Amino acid sequence: MLYNEQPAAIAVSGLCKSFGEHIVLDCIDFKVAEGSIFSLLGPNGAGKTTTVQILSTLLRADGGEINVGGYDLATQPAGVRSAIGVTGQFSAVDELLTARENLILMGDLHHMPRSESVRIADELLERFDLAEAADKIANTFSGGMTRRLDLAMTLVGDPRIIFLDEPTVGLDPRSRRVMWDIIRDLVAGGVTIFLTTQYLEEADQLADQIAVLYQGRIVAQGTADQLKRLVPGGYIKLDFADTDQLDAAAAAFGDGAQINGDLTLAIPSDGAVKSVRAVLDRLDEIRVEAEGLSVHTPDLDDVFLALTGGYAKENA
Repeated sequence: MLYNEQPAAIAVSGLCKSFGEHIVLDCIDFKVAEGSIFSLLGPNGAGKTTTVQILSTLLRADGGEINVGGYDLATQPAGVRSAIGVTGQFSAVDELLTARENLILMGDLHHMPRSESVRIADELLERFDLAEAADKIANTFSGGMTRRLDLAMTLVGDPRIIFLDEPTVGLDPRSRRVMWDIIRDLVAGGVTIFLTTQYLEEADQLADQIAVLYQGRIVAQGTADQLKRLVPGGYIKLDFADTDQLDAAAAAFGDGAQINGDLTLAIPSDGAVKSVRAVLDRLDEIRVEAEGLSVHTPDLDDVFLALTGGYAKENA
């Protein structure tokens, strides 16, 4: 089933938000499929956090039709809150409490019986590799441990949709990858993730769909591969066994270029399946067989640079 045909966990149409005369969100549209990871990319000030605050009922929209978890945001905010969890940019962990106490506190806030809160706390401590630190004060935790506890606290209410607003900012590469594994496990269990991030690699690794938000508008949306095909610079690389094969292919593809003096030809391409098929068909026509074929497309840094005028490198 195509992404756009899957049931929507979040559906947004014409979302607008201004602060005074400053337009933050200029009537944006998007849909997040159930059980998927949707990533909202954008430089600082693009409106990512504002979007999360609106969708999680923390901020009122100026206009638009918004449905979250089957509930209308404008008329059923309590229903929306019952379906979601939020892990914001800044940790919600109480650093004067232990990990276990933080989790039990979340259970109390959800009006759970204390025995249920304790049971869930123990399960989450084990799941997030915090069991050995369960009774340590949170202000002794590393950044990665604090972020794991923060996300574990979000799960106490068993939300179907989780908003992660730049969840790995400030984490070292190893801790960031641990968080990625946790996020993947959540989605495998049926949870829908709405992820905002400035880390292009993070969106590339995790997201089923990516939307690029710039100056209040979504300027591009699609899979990582689809976005990479939006900008020039991609090519199909063909490897050949001998110079005769290479020369024949070079003559057939007039815009190809030999790479580094090797028996390799690079042909400009958007990397789409149709383009690859056309290259293979042309090789069949001239009766030349390539030893190897690989597709090289621009990365998300290149896409970001093209779409946002250079903000990607500055903020990544």
